[in-house]
Order: sequence, then C-alpha cells, then structure tokens
Amino acid sequence: MAVTELILVRHGESVGNVAREEAESSGALSIAMPMRDPDVPLSELGARQARAVGQWLAADPARRPGAVWSSPYLRARQTAQLALAELADPPAIRQDERIRDRELGVLDLLTKRGVTTRFPAEADRRRWLGKFYYRPPGGESWVDLVLRIRAFLADLDRLPGPGRNLIVSHDAVILLFRYVCEQLDEDRVFEIARSGSVTNASVSRLVRDGADGEWRTAVYNDHQHLEEFGAPATEHPGEIDVAR
Repeated sequence: MAVTELILVRHGESVGNVAREEAESSGALSIAMPMRDPDVPLSELGARQARAVGQWLAADPARRPGAVWSSPYLRARQTAQLALAELADPPAIRQDERIRDRELGVLDLLTKRGVTTRFPAEADRRRWLGKFYYRPPGGESWVDLVLRIRAFLADLDRLPGPGRNLIVSHDAVILLFRYVCEQLDEDRVFEIARSGSVTNASVSRLVRDGADGEWRTAVYNDHQHLEEFGAPATEHPGEIDVAR
C-alpha cells in the first residue's frame, strides 16, 4: 500500500471552458475553438487559480506532495507548472495519458443543442443508455474512464516512493476517482454529480490511513483556497451534462 493520499486538482479555468459557456448561452450549435482539445490553454483567470493552488500547497508543509502527476492536456500541465512554481524545490511533473479528459468523438465541440440537432439518434441513445454507459461514436463512456483510472491506480501502488501524490486532471476524472476508490455504485456517483460539477482548480483529498487500506474522502471539491489567495472560483462543467 504505497499510496496513502491523493490530492486531486481540476485544472484552472480554460479558454475552452469560457467558449463553451458562451456557445451554450447564445444557443449556438457548436463551440468556436481553433485548436484540438489537448491543446486548449488556461485563461488568464485560470492561471491565477493555478497559482493560488500552489500558494495553498506552500502554506503548509504537510500538504507538500512527494510526487506530481498531470494529464497530458495543456490546461492541466499549465495548472501543475504554475502551482509547483510556488514551491521551493518542487518535484518533477509526470504525465500520464490515463488521467486525460474524456474523449467525446463525433460530439466534440458541440453544444447540447448541437447534439440534438445534428445527431438526434445519438441524443436518444444517450438518454436510453444513461451517462455512465453511453459511448459516443469515436469517443468514451464514463466506464472507459473508470478502466483508465483503475489501471493508473494499480501502477501507482506498485511504484516505490512517497505516499502523498498530487494529480492534476479533469472534472469527470476526479469524480470517478471517488467512484473507484470508495467503491461507489452508479446511483451514488450521480448523486454526487448532481450536487454540482467539480470547480476549476478545486482540491479534493482521498486518504487511506486505516488498517483495512480502504479509501475515504477527506475533502471534496473545495475551493476556499482560491478566495484566500485572490482568485475567484469558477464552475464550468467540462461536459454537456455531467449530472446524468
């Protein structure tokens, strides 16, 4: 049982988050983005949020991670880099593609209205199967993310090294870390999702400190550190309908 604590941080606000919100608000069918999803950078506010995460880590030596992992997507890497720049002698950032964002396939860059207009059969299939099992053509279901996370955690436990790991990732991935670690079921994970999406640059902490080796959630979706260090919190759901 090498790993005893996971500090899960969602990336700061990205220009993609802002563009999606504008497209949904205007009733557009698609989101105007001139780049691939892996190449979407942080917004100016997102960079401030990332630095606030680093200031929060630096404020208490007990929070310092022994190892840092990031999704390879630019917005996550930038968040990790800006946060760690606030630490003295920070650990290296290691990337792992298994903690990247969910791939949406043919539905990529479409708003909710865009999906129902351009792919009505897929919208119907999504409603029938439900969020957990629906896989858009060329994309992934939440179950696919779960398989990635299980493999990542198994490898993490086999690695020698520190018990506290910082993971910078994406909203649905962070939620599904809870699903895997706490051995939740489909109903419970959506109950959590309905309470609100994972906030940009929020902190969630999963720990296992008992003899049974079971994980528990110590903190979930906390963003008090953002206000404390002068970076307003933002709630941008990374997907069209996280809650189910």
